Amino acid sequence: MSATGGAKLARKLSGKLSILTRLQLGLEALYRVETRLDVDAFVIDEDQRAAAGTARAPREQLLVSEEGDELSMGLFVDRRALANLEKNDPAHRLDRGNFADFCLALEGVSHFVYLALCAAGERPVSALELELQAEVDKFACCLLLQRSAADLRRRLFQDVRYEDDLDAAEHDRYRTANSQADRYAETLERRFVREDRIDDMLSELRGFYRLPLGGKLGHIARSAR
Repeated sequence: MSATGGAKLARKLSGKLSILTRLQLGLEALYRVETRLDVDAFVIDEDQRAAAGTARAPREQLLVSEEGDELSMGLFVDRRALANLEKNDPAHRLDRGNFADFCLALEGVSHFVYLALCAAGERPVSALELELQAEVDKFACCLLLQRSAADLRRRLFQDVRYEDDLDAAEHDRYRTANSQADRYAETLERRFVREDRIDDMLSELRGFYRLPLGGKLGHIARSAR
């Protein structure tokens, strides 16, 4: 596999910045977008999340509220996951010791970046669209960092367990995002990864990123044929 894309992402993830900021810079570089926001300024702790009165308390959660034309966000990521990533830097090595926590943090930052961009463009976005893009982001970033697709789809999309406290609608949303991302990842693997066409894959991913939910689902269906 060409190391170009992975090397660029690794450079964004290295350095003295917080792991969340580094993930934000990596995603924005990958997709050639810019939020002009600092994710660290939106991070909340357990007490702040509890004060918001959320129904669930998962290890990663983006809280959103709207008042008039203003959108407020707060990102919670389990501090133990962040500590593990600071100690076991994914830019140096992505393995069993930090893989799950990397995906957890990346999902939160993916939601943050995508929602910020949609809000700036005054484009509505659904929870399913956020989840689907986050699943694709995890596949793309893990692939670029570890430079191997071996077992990646299985680890991300097949060996999964859903939280017991999800309601029916949430469970369906996560399952749909997971299955659709798996189909798309299989297409990316078949068309680009196996042929070592990583630069072409990055162009494909950037086009996909800019599609609305209906466009994403239609593109996945057509590409999977």
